[in-house]
Amino acid sequence: QVQLVESGGGSVQAGGSLRLSCTVSGYTNNVGYMGWFRQAPGIEREGVAAMATRSGAAAYADSVKGRFTISQDNAKNILYLQMSSLKPEDTAMYYCAAKNFWQTIGSSSYLNPVQYNYWGQGTQVTVSS
Repeated sequence: QVQLVESGGGSVQAGGSLRLSCTVSGYTNNVGYMGWFRQAPGIEREGVAAMATRSGAAAYADSVKGRFTISQDNAKNILYLQMSSLKPEDTAMYYCAAKNFWQTIGSSSYLNPVQYNYWGQGTQVTVSS
């Protein structure tokens, strides 16, 4: 099993920045893909940014390209999401997710939440105008 714990959420004004962290524990060597997803009330969960942890290949939702950056610290088993130029429409619960490495997917599937095996509890991000 893999456990994921998110942190770093909070309230910020439009134009501000936040960095989310996801600490990974358990069978970390099983993880091949990780991503950040978000869900606002009444809206389906959507992929924000995701990456293949071994190659570093990443994918971003069009709505966050140029503003968000996904990265990892392999030594600490932490996944990050640096968010800049935040907008009120970025307000949502943000979730970290992980997928087993042997369940190979292409980059076009990185942002599909149904692909992922493990999920954190989420951290709330609220952006005010």
